[in-house]
Amino acid sequence: MSYNSEQLNIIAGKIKQVKFGMFTTSDDTRTLTSRPLTLQQTDSEGRMWFFVSEQTPFVRDLLNNPQVNISFAEPGDSLYVSVCGHAELVKDRSKAEELWSPLVKAWFPGGLDDPQLALIKVSLQSAEYWDVNSSKMTQFFEMAKAAITGDRPKDLGEHGRVDL
Repeated sequence: MSYNSEQLNIIAGKIKQVKFGMFTTSDDTRTLTSRPLTLQQTDSEGRMWFFVSEQTPFVRDLLNNPQVNISFAEPGDSLYVSVCGHAELVKDRSKAEELWSPLVKAWFPGGLDDPQLALIKVSLQSAEYWDVNSSKMTQFFEMAKAAITGDRPKDLGEHGRVDL
């Protein structure tokens, strides 16, 4: 898969401190559902990795409809990222060992030998982000000024889209 490493670094850098993403899948009736998953890694090949139990009900949806969206938010920093990609369920012992941490054991009491332990690998296709770099006071001032003047707020931050 071809990807742009500069664009990948932008996205990976923005979500580095965000611990959870809302992982959205669709079922056979095209109904969208989301659940929080902990991002374990964004690798240099443009893939995101998540631990999951292969018995989790949404895994069937994932297998039938591999196009997914993952949304990351850090409202305190006014950072929002939405990532689209193609997901696969993976049983890879060496990758699981690489990503393993004591916190994961809470979900998989059998450790790396837990029979339900699996990984979701999401190959990133595109992402969009909103990152407000200005202080809360500046944001408030710009919004108040816009409300009075009828103009849109200016200088509230950065918005971008990347295709990976």
